[in-house]
Amino acid sequence: MWSLALRTLIADRGKLATAMVGVVFSVVLVNVQGGLFNGLLGKIGLLVNSSDADIWVAHKYVHNIDFPLDIPKRWMYRIRAVPGVALAVPYVIGYGNMTLPSGGFEGVVVVGCDRKSLLGGAWSMDQGSAAEVRQTEGIIVDCFEEAKLEYPALGEVREISGRRARVVAKSRGIVGFMVNPYVFTNLEQAASYLRKPADRCSYFLVKLRPGADAQAVCREINRRIPEVDAFPSAEYARNSIDFWLTRTGLGISFGAATMLGLLVGLIIVAQTLYASVLDRLSEFGAMKAMGASERQIYGMLLAQAITMALAGSLLGLEVVFLIQRTFSTPHAPIVIPWWLSLGSFGLVLAICLVSSVLPYLRIRRLDPAIVLRG
Repeated sequence: MWSLALRTLIADRGKLATAMVGVVFSVVLVNVQGGLFNGLLGKIGLLVNSSDADIWVAHKYVHNIDFPLDIPKRWMYRIRAVPGVALAVPYVIGYGNMTLPSGGFEGVVVVGCDRKSLLGGAWSMDQGSAAEVRQTEGIIVDCFEEAKLEYPALGEVREISGRRARVVAKSRGIVGFMVNPYVFTNLEQAASYLRKPADRCSYFLVKLRPGADAQAVCREINRRIPEVDAFPSAEYARNSIDFWLTRTGLGISFGAATMLGLLVGLIIVAQTLYASVLDRLSEFGAMKAMGASERQIYGMLLAQAITMALAGSLLGLEVVFLIQRTFSTPHAPIVIPWWLSLGSFGLVLAICLVSSVLPYLRIRRLDPAIVLRG
């Protein structure tokens, strides 16, 4: 039955190609659109997920990393006294303006980390070391943001909010969700650029002792300092993502575009399979006249649907791989987890199987005498 199903499917190569295009289009769309969406979500929680901190402590009314509120640095000592805490350091995030050689300026996100631990500092370095921010006036910019900053060279002096800043190193691929480039420096220098009081910071980053329970430590921090909220890093990253998904049309727009394209592709598949069967009604009538059972006929349609789904999905995933390698950048990362690819195959397979039922209902009512007409 499989051999007959495949020969029948290949016989009309035009319709086969049309159906394959629909399957491939659906698989590529779901994976690329889903990968772009997943990559965008990763950019939202980039600083949190890459900070190497176990817990983030923020002002009680802050639930998004991009918009912090100041908290007193002195609370750090109360956090350090919590059982299970190995290290707690202040962290600063804020917005400033960097002067450009052309005479203009570019808005930047200034990130200040503790000089000693460098917790929350730059990573994935392209030139120089992340430890260079310990230098006075030292800043790290990203090589993927050089065009916005008019290509600063190592050692070049700029100004951020009227204060001197010297480029001492460059990271690679640290591009956040906001349009403003990240500028990493030490805690004291960041406070200077942001005109922030020396006794204030944006967050506390916490490292735990081995075996300590993050949720229990967070509860204790919240109990001792009611004015803050402490979150395990993964949870705080999710909070930041939820902020953008629920307060903007980000999730709806991406979801609607993906579903619309998927619907179009699957309709093409279903319509092509159905039309292909209608064009061969006489052949199915001959099979029934020769004694083919309903089960055998449906098995043939089922084999064709599974073949279409499998071949189209494999080809589609190959195209997805090429697109990801060619077009994925830190500005628009295409991150495709295994479950997304597997899910897209399962969805296409389900639609193909459903599509095989529709023509079967037509064939089931077919009179074998149709072969004698004409």
